[in-house]
Amino acid sequence: MGLLDNMKAKLGPAKDKVSDLARQHGDKVQHGIDRAAKAVDERTKHKYSDRIQAGTGKAKGAMDRLTHKSGPEAAPPGPTAPAGPTTPTRPAPPEGPPPAS
Repeated sequence: MGLLDNMKAKLGPAKDKVSDLARQHGDKVQHGIDRAAKAVDERTKHKYSDRIQAGTGKAKGAMDRLTHKSGPEAAPPGPTAPAGPTTPTRPAPPEGPPPAS
């Protein structure tokens, strides 16, 4: 057995316990995520609201994955940010071979 296999075997029960706790207290954790996001948003004077909301949605998604929720019964993420990228993206490279020099 390799090192990774040993770690997976030992962390398996811990993951199950975390999942059980997430199922039991998921509503409290979701509420805490919302409160923390609101506090940070107020402290930053709403300068980073879109990023805070994106992070909140990702944290709630991770909670849903921990509790093994999927499909329509999964709790929807909190208020959504306006559509559009929150970080600048690079354009895709052109297709085909690179130009000859």
